Amino acid sequence: MPSKTSSKINVKSFIDKNIKPYNGDGKFLQGPSAKTVKLWNKCKELLKQETKNGGVLDIDTDTISGIDSFAPGYIDKESETIVGLQTDQPLKRAIKPFGGIRVVMKACEENGRKVNQDVVDIFMKYRKSHNDAVFSVYTKQMRNLRRTGLLTGLPDAYARGRIIGDYRRVALYGIDKLIEEKNYDRTLLEEEMTEDVIRLREEIADQISALQAMKTMASQYGFDISKPAQNAKEAVQWLYFGYLAALKEQDGAAMSLGNSSSFLDIYIENDIAAGKLTEEEAQELIDQFVIKLRLVRHLRMGEYNQLFAGDPTWLTESLGGMLFDGRTKVTKTSYRFLNTLYNLGPSPEPNITIMWSDFLPENFKKFCAKVSIDTSSIQYENEDLMNACSGSDDNGIS
Repeated sequence: MPSKTSSKINVKSFIDKNIKPYNGDGKFLQGPSAKTVKLWNKCKELLKQETKNGGVLDIDTDTISGIDSFAPGYIDKESETIVGLQTDQPLKRAIKPFGGIRVVMKACEENGRKVNQDVVDIFMKYRKSHNDAVFSVYTKQMRNLRRTGLLTGLPDAYARGRIIGDYRRVALYGIDKLIEEKNYDRTLLEEEMTEDVIRLREEIADQISALQAMKTMASQYGFDISKPAQNAKEAVQWLYFGYLAALKEQDGAAMSLGNSSSFLDIYIENDIAAGKLTEEEAQELIDQFVIKLRLVRHLRMGEYNQLFAGDPTWLTESLGGMLFDGRTKVTKTSYRFLNTLYNLGPSPEPNITIMWSDFLPENFKKFCAKVSIDTSSIQYENEDLMNACSGSDDNGIS
């Protein structure tokens, strides 16, 4: 596997040392594998069923969604190179009442379902949800403005915002190393137990519990993510497990990936150079990763979907961009992600975003223009402005 630069958590230094910028064109790209075609055809049938069913195929109204609360789910196990679903069935939506039980109840009722009464009792009698906590601090004026509709998008019903986790860490370091670092963070907080220290120690304890649950979830699919990924397939799978864990707990307005393509390319190109992976197999990994991203679903009320003209997740992958040292972050895997729009057809999700710069390779600029014209499925952000404002060349959009 590619080499790390430090024993500490530092994904950027790993990318800086190992990235293989690509200035060529897309002639190397491959079409979908037989496995991918079979899998995607099955997904398209499921998507048709979802549409015929009014936009929601199924809801699990009994299980409170959590990282390891569902049994493994598959679309077509024999055809899946990358595995993992939010629930135990593709397109089945989960309930997340910690955000707000009334929102969940209304969303279920709109789809002819009823939340398990035990779940309702827990969150009505014993557990205050996030939305209830926020609503309880509103002043009378705030409540009046909310009730009359003069203010919308308030945090009692729209609270989880835009989330970008660094899911690359799971692949690069493995869960055990991440837990080790969290335990070290906790030792730095062995001081006077102020309110801030108590809160931080509690948050770290929750983070460690979540990391342990991620190991359990992955093990249910037959994978041990306690250690770093050793090849390209594991790197894609490990990163996806990290993202999947977030999906199972959160339904943020935009659950985004950051820039995973440049990171994954390091593993893919390493395996290709070693003769362990063909270009068709490399494209298959990305195609099937993207298939999983296209199936992401959250349970939301009808008024949310009306407000945003559909059922969006804004699951953003940021491609390209530039490093401060003048090298481009465009890699062959940047092309492979764009190629999914040909292999699988156009799609708004994942929300592929080009981190545009005047200094991007000319071949990549031309390819992006072609994909834009052919698919109308990508967007652009100003990388030069982002780098200047953030002070970092390892950024993404959500």
